[in-house]
Amino acid sequence: MFSSRLKWESHPNALSRLLDEKRRDGIQILDLTESNPTRAGLNYPPEIVSALSDPRSLRYDPDPRGLADARAAAAAAMRTTPDRILLTASTSEAYTYIFKLLCDAGDEVLVPRPSYPLFEYLAGLESVTVRQYPLRYDGEWRVDFPSLERAIGPRTRAIVVVNPNNPTGSYLKSHEIERLEQFGLPILSDEVFADYELIEGIDKSLVGDRKVLTFSMGGLSKAAGLPQMKLGWVALSGPGHQEALERLEWIADTFLSVASPVQHALPKLLEFGVGIREQIRARTRSNLEHLRSALTGSRLGVLHVEGGWYATVRAPQTRSEEEYALTLLREHDTLIQPGYFYDFESEAFLILSLLTPPEVFQGGVRALLMAH
Repeated sequence: MFSSRLKWESHPNALSRLLDEKRRDGIQILDLTESNPTRAGLNYPPEIVSALSDPRSLRYDPDPRGLADARAAAAAAMRTTPDRILLTASTSEAYTYIFKLLCDAGDEVLVPRPSYPLFEYLAGLESVTVRQYPLRYDGEWRVDFPSLERAIGPRTRAIVVVNPNNPTGSYLKSHEIERLEQFGLPILSDEVFADYELIEGIDKSLVGDRKVLTFSMGGLSKAAGLPQMKLGWVALSGPGHQEALERLEWIADTFLSVASPVQHALPKLLEFGVGIREQIRARTRSNLEHLRSALTGSRLGVLHVEGGWYATVRAPQTRSEEEYALTLLREHDTLIQPGYFYDFESEAFLILSLLTPPEVFQGGVRALLMAH
């Protein structure tokens, strides 16, 4: 009766079931998985709301690529020019547009492992198959190029990179970007966390003179800590970018999904976003410093991280990641994410959100030390 594109199981896992039980019982949870900045105790200027009251929003005058002032603001954020920008309702929507542009049903895109688990769903809804290429850890995360090359097949249409990766927090190095371009495939670069570097001297973006067609994506959700505003953008570069943009315009014109009020507000929202990003940077750096200090001398180790909102903790392989997470929640009312949520290839990795309010984060780290 229903499309085979909707073939995923939706049964709750053991961690979700236990969490539901705890919440039904009214138990306060130390949540170290928080990814929503609007729930993380940040100070948002109330003027943000007034930015949405531009009188021009009362007139509907759509532009498939996005209104000129909004594209100019997004271009400045991506350090490019407005004529290379397409606005979308979210980064997720940007992925679907690009998959429509590049792929026929049954085609393949390569995605990193470990990484963001939504790729399979975004691609599957376009009848596109994902094939994974691994990231290897040897003190730093690196692309496993021999495995990536073996994953390329006759129906491979693009390589997805996340820069910095979620959740490993690793940026692509310039030599890795150059090597990726040698495959001659379009590159989709998810750069939503690019401005949240945790170390200095990072090349944060693929925007620029590229050797292959490249789509660099960002959005208000991370650029200004405003996921509720639902606005993303794509910056195109490399050979064929003009034709690609023209074809994307046809796709966007079919949906016209980006609301006018948020487009008119974008220049001001990005201005407010500077202060919000500074709060988040201070939070993530402080929490990471606390985590490293607290775990010193324990059997738990913090993996090298360069940017983003997450830290990866490696635990002894005396039990599974799920057992670690269940024990923390059952006995210490503390919620973390096991590494298998992100397709880590081996045990035992635990993912902590550095966006978590400091008092909650510190309490959760104490629980982690007691539980391991």
